[in-house]
Amino acid sequence: MNPETRQQIRENAQYLRSVRPLDPEEIFEYVEGQPHPAVVRQVLREEAVDLALVEQEDGTFVPAPEGPLSVSVHGVERFPPEHAERVEALLTEAYGEEWAEGASGDRLRERVRDIKERYLHREAVEYDALSAHGYAVYHLPDYYAVATYALAELAADSLLPSQLRVLDVGAGVGGPALALSDLVEAAGGLLDYHAVEPSAAADVLEAVLGPADGSRDVTVHRETAEAFDLDSAVADGGPFDLILFSNVLNELDEPAAVLDRYLGGLAEDGTVLALEPADRNTATGLRGIERAVADDGPATVYAPTVRLWPHHSPESESWSFDVKRDIEVPAMQKRLDDPAGGRGEFVNVDVQYAYSVLRLDGERAIDITPDRSSHAPMADAENYVTDRVNLLAIKLSHDLSEEESNPLYLLGDGSQQTDHFAVVTDESLLNDDLRTAAYGDLLSIQNALVLWNDDEEAYNVVVDGETTVDRAR
Repeated sequence: MNPETRQQIRENAQYLRSVRPLDPEEIFEYVEGQPHPAVVRQVLREEAVDLALVEQEDGTFVPAPEGPLSVSVHGVERFPPEHAERVEALLTEAYGEEWAEGASGDRLRERVRDIKERYLHREAVEYDALSAHGYAVYHLPDYYAVATYALAELAADSLLPSQLRVLDVGAGVGGPALALSDLVEAAGGLLDYHAVEPSAAADVLEAVLGPADGSRDVTVHRETAEAFDLDSAVADGGPFDLILFSNVLNELDEPAAVLDRYLGGLAEDGTVLALEPADRNTATGLRGIERAVADDGPATVYAPTVRLWPHHSPESESWSFDVKRDIEVPAMQKRLDDPAGGRGEFVNVDVQYAYSVLRLDGERAIDITPDRSSHAPMADAENYVTDRVNLLAIKLSHDLSEEESNPLYLLGDGSQQTDHFAVVTDESLLNDDLRTAAYGDLLSIQNALVLWNDDEEAYNVVVDGETTVDRAR
């Protein structure tokens, strides 16, 4: 198509967009040479982000909505079948219809085992095509679920605009990309999506996500996070509303420095979302990275580990992660697992993740500053051991207790120098909010006994019959 035709289609769209829905069956008549309506439709799809248009089910285009992205997510029960079908189509193309059987299935299973073993020993993984395919089968479903939950929370707090420009650093095989696409589509929004991914995982991402359409533009930059030209990307399209690091910071040599650089590409009211697996190494590593760019750098922690007390920073280990309901076993995982005895070795349905939400505008999910006259900072814990005190604390875990043990929860207020664990010795209606509160909720704990635990080298906040716990907001 010649540039003049494209420009005429754009000009007609710009003129008519505020008058009525744009119909390719109408617009082609106004363009010199009268290109086929299908050509007009394709141009409008390709230019949708620049023109701020969204394609409707009837094939017309309307102005993209403004304001925050409005979505409602009540849970992720399964990996959507349409996404799984594209993964299996990719595997079928690479290995044949019986991709999970015979030599190809053995190769995939052995590679998944190798990836898991290398991850366990914190060794680097080279993502060639085989690794990317195995990773897609084993990890794409749970990464999709994790990203859906985390992004839905941002949307619930009105942190994602309906016209959303995203940079996905270390995009992998596309779990977050699919989650973003589904959420934006469900809300009738517009997605300008950029992925930074140098490995063969980018081939999987492109296959499962598909090309640009009438509600999104997709650009894959096949570069490393360190090499990507952030300044040029911002100059070309503006700063990003959301910069996403999903399961990648733990693989970088200097993650804090990389994250700090990418903050320079964030919009003034934009958000950084960093996701990591829930295991101890990566989850606590994320907290260290967070502290480097927030407590010693330009960012503010929006959630979940909010710094409640001004001029205080945490130094505790803070092995903190959220847990959601398991998803259904994806059929493609069952296909890979059954030839190996069906013992679940290649099934991965847990939805557990550590996350950090960062901002540059000082906004916090919990915008409360405690008063020393009514609450004690955890930073002063050594001064009130064996005393009863009042605390404002963020719930930073689900129940960590073993069977038949007292319920146990990690707490934080952003000032703690050592981990604090709430230990419930007497469950009652007066303290039940500790049990029912969600991960990241703020709690007012009244009259709790604080003790030092030599075995764990941590403080126990004893919640007994004299203690009350209430949600603080």
